[in-house]
Amino acid sequence: MNDKLPTKYIFVTGGVVSSLGKGITAASIGRLLVERGLRVTIQKFDPYLNVDPGTMSPFQHGEVYVTDDGAETDLDLGHYERFVDESLSQANNVTTGRVYQDIITKERRGDFLGATVQVIPHVTDEIKAAVRRLAPNHDVVITEIGGTVGDIESLPFLEAIRQFRQDSGHENSLFIHLTLVPYIAASGELKTKPTQHSVRELLGIGIQPDILVCRTEHELGDDIKKKIARFCNVDVASVIESRDVSTIYELPLTYREQDLDDRVCELLRLDVKEPDLTEWTAMVQRIKHPEHGRVRICVVGKYTDLVDSYKSIAEALIHGGIQENVGVDVEWWSSEKVEEQGADFVERFDGVLVPGGFGVRGVRGMLDTVRHIRESGIPYFGICLGLQCAIIEFARNVCGLRTSHSFEFDKGTADPVISLLDSQRQVTDMGGTMRLGAYPCRLVEGTLARKVYGRDEISERHRHRYEVNPGYRKTLAAGGMRFSGVSPDGELVEMIELPDHPFFLATQFHPELKSRPNRPHPLFGAFVAAAHARRDGRSAVSATEATGANVTEVSSAEGVSAGG
Repeated sequence: MNDKLPTKYIFVTGGVVSSLGKGITAASIGRLLVERGLRVTIQKFDPYLNVDPGTMSPFQHGEVYVTDDGAETDLDLGHYERFVDESLSQANNVTTGRVYQDIITKERRGDFLGATVQVIPHVTDEIKAAVRRLAPNHDVVITEIGGTVGDIESLPFLEAIRQFRQDSGHENSLFIHLTLVPYIAASGELKTKPTQHSVRELLGIGIQPDILVCRTEHELGDDIKKKIARFCNVDVASVIESRDVSTIYELPLTYREQDLDDRVCELLRLDVKEPDLTEWTAMVQRIKHPEHGRVRICVVGKYTDLVDSYKSIAEALIHGGIQENVGVDVEWWSSEKVEEQGADFVERFDGVLVPGGFGVRGVRGMLDTVRHIRESGIPYFGICLGLQCAIIEFARNVCGLRTSHSFEFDKGTADPVISLLDSQRQVTDMGGTMRLGAYPCRLVEGTLARKVYGRDEISERHRHRYEVNPGYRKTLAAGGMRFSGVSPDGELVEMIELPDHPFFLATQFHPELKSRPNRPHPLFGAFVAAAHARRDGRSAVSATEATGANVTEVSSAEGVSAGG
């Protein structure tokens, strides 16, 4: 796009109920504009008073997504990065808490020259500045407003974007409102009244939506679209249907079928090429119709009651399946349930992943899982706490350090194989004080990690406070563990593997945060490939042994319920 043209701004709001999918809608629009050759970035405004979600429970907030620059952000930023394929930063996630923190800091410095500090203009100006901050080097800035219209905490953000349109001009800004058109089964009707009320709330604030994206379970006929357009003061062409799809990566294609991106470009006076979705369409087809069947992956974690706690892991596993042309079915098992039932159930899976987490709850179940996997040869992928559990289990059951533990879980352990760095010992604040963001890692020649990545140095994102205790590395190595990835100075362990195991690899960092559907992370591709090999190996054994009727164990194993 011509650099002399002004940056365009799209604001995405939501109404009626929360969790309609504003983040996926914003990301899908972003993808369509990227395919038109535009430079796009997306940001999220969260109306809560926390400075960031870093200290919030995963059960409250879901996954904390970490950017290269170490920002702890909303999980929607993961969707943004995966769809527009751009690494985002602290500037892409703004909370009410951060806005007020910045304003109070300025007030204490005397920046306001004695003025009374108020929501208007000071808070709204700070919000508008956060939008403009992303304009350099971008043709389009998409901003998602968290919460729903009518929430008291969202009002400053809505007022700010109302003012923003006045400042930037109608041809440079666009309002997209995501709403719900429920289906009443008893009467067999689609109801437009919730959408009408939601738009009326927006109009009361001074915002007229330009495009309505309607979440619905049933097709919106022309009559319903005309009714919505008439009562909500939009063109019929601006009423877009958004039904459930089999994979979120299909949503840009359904929006393209309805010319949503054409409408956006028309309203923003963007004269750009048509999108080329050939590769994206092929990628979606690989997800929906994998050529090499499906594999079963078990995730044993602490927060499986809310799967959004592991959103990036779930997506990265799908991406690994895309690379291998294999479908991936994931079952989520609570590590506390493993403590009750034992870890024998993992035998029926093609691979097992143990993700990150904090606190001692459920750790014993993870340790039991790791031991069973190590001894039985099931492909294992450990991430963050998954690496630390692998270290503890190996130290106890291979190296003979029976009391070994993490200092996080047992301050009095005689063998703290996982410990705090000196730089962390004096930390008192919880928020933003861990090892956060991108750090380099050197890969050791001749290791699985080096083979998978295909290079000798990488950069990956971290979010943790405890590290492998360097005092135990010789003991662990003597037992057969290989430290395949270390920090450039050699002091910190970043990756481990067991050479005599079919696939046993763990990372201190979070590789899932850098995986994309069009560029799967190599570690997830390798893990899915190992699971695929195990599945085929088991099938071959089953076919050989099935000379009689010895198939009952498999069918009975299928009846075991998933944890969480």
